[in-house]
Amino acid sequence: MSYQNYKCQKDYKDYDDYKYKKDCKDHDECKCKKCYKCYEEEEMTHVHEYESSVKLAEEGCDRHNHRVAGVTGEVITICDGENHVHKINDRTDFLDHFHKICVTTGPAIKIPGTNKHVHLVCGNTTVADGHCHQFLFTTQIEAPLV
Repeated sequence: MSYQNYKCQKDYKDYDDYKYKKDCKDHDECKCKKCYKCYEEEEMTHVHEYESSVKLAEEGCDRHNHRVAGVTGEVITICDGENHVHKINDRTDFLDHFHKICVTTGPAIKIPGTNKHVHLVCGNTTVADGHCHQFLFTTQIEAPLV
């Protein structure tokens, strides 16, 4: 099973329920990520940094690539909690245009001899200026100094 663009499969718990409303009238009964205060009370999981270049696109003097860097979203559990993925929603740097990257990472890939992991990220950017770019990279290791 491919986990890229896993967001379409709706198998992960409550991911689409994050609305981040400024005020929650039912805060005392809010069990669920409806407002900033509720979200702040949720237990944080972890995120990963990433930095990469997308692949070259176009030909001749228009041939170019873009850079992308950022931080993933928090853990989205899969496989009944046995593994997890992360959402990336970002955009590239720009020349006279930029591209969006909206993808879900692959599942965690354990680093042998440690309790750390990374995630594979691959896909295509959005189309801009008549083209898109492919990308393939891994996230950086989570909590590298811990």
